[in-house]
Amino acid sequence: MCGIVGAVSTRNVVPMLIEGLSRLEYRGYDSSGIALISQSATQPCLERIRVAGRVADLAQKAQHASGLIGIAHTRWATHGAPTEANAHPHLGGDNVMVVHNGIIENFAELKAELIECGFAFSSDTDTEVIAHLIAYELSKAPDFLSAVQEAIRQLKGAFAIGVLNINSPQQVICARQGSPLVIGLGFQESFFASDIAALLPLTQKMIYLEEGDLALLNGQAIQIWDSKNTLVERPIRMLDVCSDSAELGPYRHYMQKEIFEQPVALANTLNQALAAGFAPTLFGEDAAAIFTTATAIRIIACGSSYHAGLVARYWIEAYTGMPVSVDIASEYRYSQGLEQRGTLIIAISQSGETADLLAAIRNAKERGEVKILALCNVAHSTLTREADLSLLTQAGLEIGVASTKAFTTQLAALYVLAGSLANARQTLSEAQLLELANWLPRLPAMISAVLSQESEMENWAQALTHFEHALYLGRNTLFPIALEGALKLKEIAYIHAEGYAAGELKHGPLALVDEDMPIIVCAANDSLFEKLMSNLREVEARGGQIYLIAEPGCEAALPYVKSALILPISTGPLAPIVFSIPLQLLAYHTAHRKGTDVDKPRNLAKSVTVE
Repeated sequence: MCGIVGAVSTRNVVPMLIEGLSRLEYRGYDSSGIALISQSATQPCLERIRVAGRVADLAQKAQHASGLIGIAHTRWATHGAPTEANAHPHLGGDNVMVVHNGIIENFAELKAELIECGFAFSSDTDTEVIAHLIAYELSKAPDFLSAVQEAIRQLKGAFAIGVLNINSPQQVICARQGSPLVIGLGFQESFFASDIAALLPLTQKMIYLEEGDLALLNGQAIQIWDSKNTLVERPIRMLDVCSDSAELGPYRHYMQKEIFEQPVALANTLNQALAAGFAPTLFGEDAAAIFTTATAIRIIACGSSYHAGLVARYWIEAYTGMPVSVDIASEYRYSQGLEQRGTLIIAISQSGETADLLAAIRNAKERGEVKILALCNVAHSTLTREADLSLLTQAGLEIGVASTKAFTTQLAALYVLAGSLANARQTLSEAQLLELANWLPRLPAMISAVLSQESEMENWAQALTHFEHALYLGRNTLFPIALEGALKLKEIAYIHAEGYAAGELKHGPLALVDEDMPIIVCAANDSLFEKLMSNLREVEARGGQIYLIAEPGCEAALPYVKSALILPISTGPLAPIVFSIPLQLLAYHTAHRKGTDVDKPRNLAKSVTVE
């Protein structure tokens, strides 16, 4: 979950490294550092600059540094506290520098062996083991490349690394195993990073490294070896992504910007679907056959993507009659049992690099004859490459750690998937499919209309900042949205919040309700509204303060609530997507009023690439 970037150039790489780190800071921000091979009067020398702080602190400390080759890192701590001593890059012997994203599982055994060989450790990290191990292998190997290859062979776990060697002052080596890594190609210069966001200001010509790949960069040329140490070529891809998408613009925070980008993100995601209707081929050439013959559906995801999967379960079961199970990836991978033959696994991930999810789908393949369908926001990610079918959401870069537009575009894609499954399996009539499809063109305008009610959420936020706890309630497809709303408040406002199915209130949570417990309720104008009204009366009778978000037609609830937001439109089957918007705004404005770091909440990082 750390961010790494490296560069080899004919110009000073320090500004490139600092800019790259600033664009990767959402991946970790406990500490940061850079290492350079700089040219002294007589010979090359290693220079390292580290801070126990943000990239802005590093930029200040490194303002006079210079070098033509370097590596850099922004950290999310796993081994050791966020101190300068634990900050990357780490020194191996006196000639190697390493940056690392991931976790080395056998670091303790390797560390003990290296101490016996005379190496002294100055940090608590697993990364320092890699640095010393490469230095040790350099003492025996014929060259830099061979030493790194031999060291990697001994590592167990997930990693993406960048390595400098003072004795190879024009080269940098990077490698990946279980963590993402991309190479950027410029004019007489080359780069690597854990995310394309770091490289967009420098180039749009990219190479995605495959699992087990190692690359040697020298600015003029790039060589890549696979996991068998065989020299290979990987395709060069031209990305149609503007670096401006990573700019903040007029907004206070990236999260606010990304909330307001949702009408466009949803329109972009739905463009293909609107043209294709609910044609299964949208997900791949073999989709129709796979959809028709699927015997069961299992959705696997983490975090907000898991909540999206819970919503999809309602849609898919309603439109196809197929039973659907939804699993948290980190639980599924350690559970027991075989998969039914013909199961369709729907894997949902914003980054496509989530370690627990990738492990889960690989585990699913071992359990039975299954097909994998990936819903992802990143082209050429590990998830999409390993899946049988895929659909890319078009959310664009999402920098705020708390997911907003990536979540709603996942929901939109899952709605299309539910319709496509129904179409392939002929479980709905043409008229019913057309009715479902007709909601989609309205969605961007519906979201824009709700965004215009932002001021009401600002008013609610003023009240919420004074509470330490909150409950979120919803029914049917709005129950997972209650879970998501509570997660957002926890993530960025640091207020303890829980989401519940409203009917569960009297089975325990009602004991918490008093005048100090705000209850945020999502109400659709549907067949369950009267049931929800009973839940509201239960809360009101016990002095709970109800904040109601409701569709038109739910005005009967107003006497029981402290404050209400009536949405400007009816939302139909797309209610989960539309109701997500005011809950995102509420969490954002509450966090902003409390003065928390909205885009970089404590202890969290964007792309969870470690277990």
